[in-house]
Amino acid sequence: MLRPWVQARDSRSVWLYVACVALLALLFPAPAYADKSGDRDRVNRQLQQATADLEDLTDRAKQAVTEYNAMTAALPGAQAALAEARGAVVGAQSAARQAEREAAAARAAAEEAARQFQAASAEVDRARDDIAGFVAAAYKGNSVAMFNAILDSQSPTDLIDSIGYLQRMAADRRAALDDFVAGRMYARQRSDLADAARDRASKAEETAQRALAQAVVHEQAAEQAAATLQATLRKQAAAIAVAESERGAVLARYNSLKAQSARLAASLRQVARTHVGTYDSGAGAMRWPVSGRLSSPYGMRIHPVYGYPRMHTGIDLAAPGGTPIYAAASGTVVEAGEHGGYGKFTCIYHGKHKGQGLSSCYAHQSVIGVRVGQKVQRGDVIGWVGTTGVSTGDHLHFEVRLDGEAVDPMGWLP
Repeated sequence: MLRPWVQARDSRSVWLYVACVALLALLFPAPAYADKSGDRDRVNRQLQQATADLEDLTDRAKQAVTEYNAMTAALPGAQAALAEARGAVVGAQSAARQAEREAAAARAAAEEAARQFQAASAEVDRARDDIAGFVAAAYKGNSVAMFNAILDSQSPTDLIDSIGYLQRMAADRRAALDDFVAGRMYARQRSDLADAARDRASKAEETAQRALAQAVVHEQAAEQAAATLQATLRKQAAAIAVAESERGAVLARYNSLKAQSARLAASLRQVARTHVGTYDSGAGAMRWPVSGRLSSPYGMRIHPVYGYPRMHTGIDLAAPGGTPIYAAASGTVVEAGEHGGYGKFTCIYHGKHKGQGLSSCYAHQSVIGVRVGQKVQRGDVIGWVGTTGVSTGDHLHFEVRLDGEAVDPMGWLP
């Protein structure tokens, strides 16, 4: 028996499930046919399972879930863009501050070098004045000065003293001259340093201006990214609201599907009472009805959007539209036509198994290839895969019913 409607206890986990489905759909679009690669095969199975889980949504709810999926998938990108833009702003502002510090240091170095140049220039000027008085004497040569000293000496002692004095004076003059040359070279170096520091300061200021301009650009990008993120969140919230507003309609549709299943069960029990024959082959003797992949198993599950428990009364086999559908076992066609959410639908009665009527049913066909009352053999083509009724893509919904009630088809298949 199906359990009654229950409220989802944790809506966040429900929407997280849907978001994961959306991300998987973006990364690995699922073909209807089998894919041999391991990871892709696993992802496709998950996608097809999720698709089956959403089949009984109303069109408006499907659209809302699709919009929510899209916004959820876009959300990480919008958040990353905002974080990147904000990081770029911080980086540009930091670069501007560093460039400003370098410019200030370069200006200070230029000012200090200029001060040292001024001081060195003053020293050069004083050295120039000190040697100006004896430059002419230097041109006359040391021999003339020495001759005058000999003439002026009154005694040998005076002569020795005079020669010593002249030698010391010549040494002082040479030292003053060396100081002048060195001072002039130092002043030139200070001048070059000042020019280089001013050039660095100018370039650092230009770098700071460019960094500030980039910061403005990045700030604008961050504002745009923030606006995009907010718009994404608003659309996401709106999609949730629409989906929630459809909760009652979706539940009503599901209850209608349950009622169809119950009517089918009653009809098949009536068939068992009016038909003779037994199914002697036993469990496991049916053949696979279509060449496809199991995409959704039989059993109870929780609705991924609304959280109520629901029964999946068969298995879904993913296959391209138009793929032939084969009778799983021999029997008589007892249903063939439109059947509500099942779409184009066929049921074959196979006889009694351990006193209970055994049937197999095939839903969502594109074309039905048999008629009610027709005898079919195991492996006969009875229709073709489609997506009619409550279906979100080409596949075969296959059921096995015992005494009218759905059982797990996997127990009847090889």
